[in-house]
Amino acid sequence: MLNSFDGLLWLPVTLVLLLFLQRSLHREIQAIFLIITRSPNFTIGVFSLIFLPGVFLHELSHLIMAKLLRVRTGRFSLLPQVLPNGSLQLGYVEAARSDILRDSLVGMAPLISGLVFIAAVATYRLHLVILWDTLRNGQWALFMLGLQTLPTIPDFWIWFYLTFAISSTMMPSESDRHAWLPLGLVTVVLFGLAILAGVGPWMLENLATPFNQFLRGTALILVVSIIVHILLILPLMFIHQLMAKMTGLDVG
Repeated sequence: MLNSFDGLLWLPVTLVLLLFLQRSLHREIQAIFLIITRSPNFTIGVFSLIFLPGVFLHELSHLIMAKLLRVRTGRFSLLPQVLPNGSLQLGYVEAARSDILRDSLVGMAPLISGLVFIAAVATYRLHLVILWDTLRNGQWALFMLGLQTLPTIPDFWIWFYLTFAISSTMMPSESDRHAWLPLGLVTVVLFGLAILAGVGPWMLENLATPFNQFLRGTALILVVSIIVHILLILPLMFIHQLMAKMTGLDVG
């Protein structure tokens, strides 16, 4: 029974870990360029260029979802700007407020498109499904061999960069999540009413397994993003500390 709901554990764990790594990686990149250039404006420019593919997909996903759901949209921008609260906004698309379902879907669109992109790259370009199967089967020698051959895949570094840029910018912002809480409360209420109506056993028998498989699959895609972030953050942390010692200048 516990295994039927393990996706409810793995998905939030991987989401929180990816969010932590994403913010840490962004800080390291900004710190390195600030130490090198000592120019906040130049750092913002370079930082936005690094993540431009991800920002473009993020904002385009908002726009397409809004159009599909017939939500009125306004301006679309990929130009970075510092907000009054000090945070950096890499892009935006203006969308009118509608109902909680459509607002939630518009806000969730970058995460959906990002997960689809990462899953496609992992499956069809980097062939990570094969690596995952060898790991699950305990075939460590084959797994290590597969890791060593990954960089030899055609255009590996392009797909690696795109996976990094998109997975590091696909998380919905605070404004994107404004309708998630009311939608979640409505969902919980409807779920509770269904249980009170006696539909619980049918839902458990027919929906629990596919729903849990969906959650586990989503968590596995997030693991790919987590691994990419870990591979990048470790050398960047070393470079940051090395440059801070060499220049005597550091930023938090």
